[in-house]
Amino acid sequence: MNVEQSAVDAALEAGDSCGCAPSIAERRTLWGKGALTRRNALGLGAIGVVAISAFGIGSGINAAYAADYPSWDDVQRAKKNEASKAAEVSRIKGLIQSLAQRVTETQAAAEAAAAEYYEAQQEYFAAIATAESLQAQADEQALLADDSARKAGQVATQLYRNGGDDTALELFFAGSATNADDLLSRLGTMDKLLEYNQSVYDDAVAARNSAQALSDQAVVARDERDRLQKVAEEKMVAAQEAAQAAQAALDEQSANLETLKAQLEALQSNTSKTVAEYQEGVRVRKAEEARRRAAAAAAAAKAAEEAAKNNGGGGGGGGSAGSGGWVRPHGGYRSSGYGPRSQQCNNNGCSSSWHYGVDLANGCGAPIYAAHSGTVDYAGLNGGWTWGYGNYIRIQHGGGVGTGYGHLSSIAVRYGQRVNAGQVIGYSGNTGGSFGCHLHFEVYINGGYTNPINFMAARGISV
Repeated sequence: MNVEQSAVDAALEAGDSCGCAPSIAERRTLWGKGALTRRNALGLGAIGVVAISAFGIGSGINAAYAADYPSWDDVQRAKKNEASKAAEVSRIKGLIQSLAQRVTETQAAAEAAAAEYYEAQQEYFAAIATAESLQAQADEQALLADDSARKAGQVATQLYRNGGDDTALELFFAGSATNADDLLSRLGTMDKLLEYNQSVYDDAVAARNSAQALSDQAVVARDERDRLQKVAEEKMVAAQEAAQAAQAALDEQSANLETLKAQLEALQSNTSKTVAEYQEGVRVRKAEEARRRAAAAAAAAKAAEEAAKNNGGGGGGGGSAGSGGWVRPHGGYRSSGYGPRSQQCNNNGCSSSWHYGVDLANGCGAPIYAAHSGTVDYAGLNGGWTWGYGNYIRIQHGGGVGTGYGHLSSIAVRYGQRVNAGQVIGYSGNTGGSFGCHLHFEVYINGGYTNPINFMAARGISV
């Protein structure tokens, strides 16, 4: 077992011992499975389910819309007959419309599913805090009960010392005034001690009862937490499938729309321009588009490389290495830490009062790096464009450890992709409930949040 795994197991065992988190077996079982307001967004849930079912998402991703696209030979033949030409024009117009409609519908379904995922995730995180708080209160009351019991024992010992045998009574009946006065004083002290001991005993019983009641509540809270974790994971899977369906629809539109428009133009044109010329025009435009994409990718890669070299101000450069194969996920300075914070609000809503991650600010478009090697198990919206995490990536690194990256301007990886530590996975942005371009970085242990500042510091990285 390596050091990293040992550290994770130690954290899990600590959770077992305090009873404030799921047991190791429970969590590994749970984790082994593979412009709306926040509340109104959930109102789309039923629509989202219907839409997802209609798009065939529930039983797997439709890689492409099953359309029968016309070939250029079909277009050439249709031009020779007016009836055939009219039918082909109508067919192509219908295909163009259906492509646009499919993109719109799948994107709406994806955003609705992402909204449900975000809400479920936040409810799960809140349930973790509730369970931990109840258990902490139960532990505090148990300590109070133990302390009260200890004090009662001390009082009982003192009572015994002050008159626990028959000597005092013998002295009383002996008629000695001095001894009698002393006895009365001692009896008075005993009476006070008995009264105090009763109070201490009552406190011990109350604390013990309170500890038991809080422990019972903590058990219920942990059950609810575990239920919400399963719900959040189910919502995450649904959101990812919806995002993939939306991307498939967009990819298909991109692949076919240009050709369909050229074919429609060829059919409706009265010029002597040949079908071959239209085909060549499509080929040239697609080649130019591919060249531009390649140039943009090369420019982005160069910018990422330069940013990694010159990215040291305020907390370390993005991609700088620590121990155990971990790297800093972003350059720049820490703009917001982990834990409680004051809320900020704008027209899109308010930030949370508890920050589950750490914010690293280094300007818009700065590269985001995978903090460790692993597999992307979520890449898409989480919440919406103007609230939640916006564009969000989650990576599983093994051993129950995962990382999350929110508010990205764009995503450079896809679901299921294997990534290396330090690989560029996206670019800093201002999507979701953000108040400026930055990376919102989270670390998860078996799905539950943990302090990313401490986690990364243990691996030699300052965030």
